[in-house]
Amino acid sequence: MTAINITRLNANSPEFNQQLKDRLAWDAADDLAIHQRVLEIIADVRQQGDQALLAYTNRFDRCQFQSASQLELAPQSLQQAWNSLPSEQAVALQSAANRIRAYAEQQKLQSWQYTENDGTVLGQKVTALDRAGLYVPGGKAAYPSSVLMNAIPAKVAGVGELIMVVPTPDGETNPLVLAAAYIAGVDRVFTIGGAQAVAALAYGTETIPAVDKIVGPGNIYVATAKKLVFGQVGIDMIAGPSEILIICDGETNPDWIAMDLFSQAEHDENAQAILITDKAEFLDQVEASINKLLPEMERADIIRASLSGRGALILVNDLQQAADISNRIAPEHLELSVAEPQALCDQIRNAGAIFLGRYTAEALGDYCAGPNHVLPTSSTARYSSPLGVYYFQKRSSLINCSAAGAQQLGKIASVLARGEFLTAHARSAEFRL
Repeated sequence: MTAINITRLNANSPEFNQQLKDRLAWDAADDLAIHQRVLEIIADVRQQGDQALLAYTNRFDRCQFQSASQLELAPQSLQQAWNSLPSEQAVALQSAANRIRAYAEQQKLQSWQYTENDGTVLGQKVTALDRAGLYVPGGKAAYPSSVLMNAIPAKVAGVGELIMVVPTPDGETNPLVLAAAYIAGVDRVFTIGGAQAVAALAYGTETIPAVDKIVGPGNIYVATAKKLVFGQVGIDMIAGPSEILIICDGETNPDWIAMDLFSQAEHDENAQAILITDKAEFLDQVEASINKLLPEMERADIIRASLSGRGALILVNDLQQAADISNRIAPEHLELSVAEPQALCDQIRNAGAIFLGRYTAEALGDYCAGPNHVLPTSSTARYSSPLGVYYFQKRSSLINCSAAGAQQLGKIASVLARGEFLTAHARSAEFRL
């Protein structure tokens, strides 16, 4: 197998800024043909409900459903899937669920209020969503870890009903996915997928209840559908390709670093894996490890394409410069594989998840550490956060004016309202003076 060619960049080069920009560039422009097709599917589901849903499901998933009632899995099938798991898988799944739930419990927002001197009470009421929808890929792309990561925060938040949709191509179900749904507390499961499933969750059909927010990963049709129904419902995020950025001081085993880069590169050819270090010789060591370990990987061709097409090895002067570059990149996953990770972490402002220390592999966060693995990609960590309990909670402002408070606030509101030429606003406040 020929050696892999990974782009090397030097942060001191005059061309570095443009080179980094080019390496980070990700063309997520909508395919107009896909956009139009998804619009048609959404319109069909809105107008024809179950009839359209059945037709699309039978066509795209090669199923033979005769009525919409067949689309829902019986609740006992989830428990049966759980009961039939090999003990090793059951223990691992339950352990991961316990850790994810414990972490999520710390994220719950609480209602609050305070009373002013005149007796006016101001506050905020926090309530959970009534109903949420969870999209889960089906067939070969089955991720029970994503079921746990999306469903458990929703249930911890107190969502009234959690609806899961998962396609079953050729009638194939994944026992691990169904078992994960069972222990996460999913309420109902429908065997539908694609843009038609997103449309059904957003607008409802005779059989599928409409939800308030849709979360979960999917292909380009699912992502496009989520974009197009946003506003009718909330969505979690539109995720781009997986990303990992590693900052290393050159003292970590280079095989560890190479495999950590592989862990995200193996997702798909457009995934991005970047290493930053202040030791030039360490770049050589890691590159040697990459070429040594790559032939062992089942997804070697995908890893090769990812590292060649979007990967980078970056040399910097020091770790402070590494942190500055990391903040520009705002990666989905950031490993700080250095002697004093907490000190370096203090310099990080933009990252989806930060993995501190040499022993903290990013893969632990994907499955069982506890924090959510649904993270902002494509530099959106500059302004957004990981999926969490707060995604399934909403806030209502509380205002309870006392008679005395209405006098003071009414005068202020009157002046401001008349300044905006909104006389009815002003008089509404003035009537109570």
